Amino acid sequence: MPVVLRMARAGTKKRPVYHIVVADSRSPRDGRFIERLGYYNPLMPKDNENRLKFDVEKAKAWMAKGAQPSDRVARFLDAAGVMKRETRNNPEKAVPRKERKARAEEAAKAAAAAPKAG
Repeated sequence: MPVVLRMARAGTKKRPVYHIVVADSRSPRDGRFIERLGYYNPLMPKDNENRLKFDVEKAKAWMAKGAQPSDRVARFLDAAGVMKRETRNNPEKAVPRKERKARAEEAAKAAAAAPKAG
């Protein structure tokens, strides 16, 4: 049974609140979970102490048992100093879409025009 630390959405329409839960990875996002570890309210200001309440000790215990954190929960753990999250690098993100498409087409033409070794 693969266990994950992830967020389950709660709250009303356009006013999300997320519960940080330990769940079986096969269960639905807002469905069955094993244990609730805290909550996250993205609508609160970043300096508000009630924006994130999270039991880090329970998270450490679950990770010691083999639970894998989701990307967002890994960010919270990294901010708490529990685990180190590797930074992601997407160099294509900064390039506008039209330029990216044109560059891909040029690369395809160059590949087609190159003499075939044989």
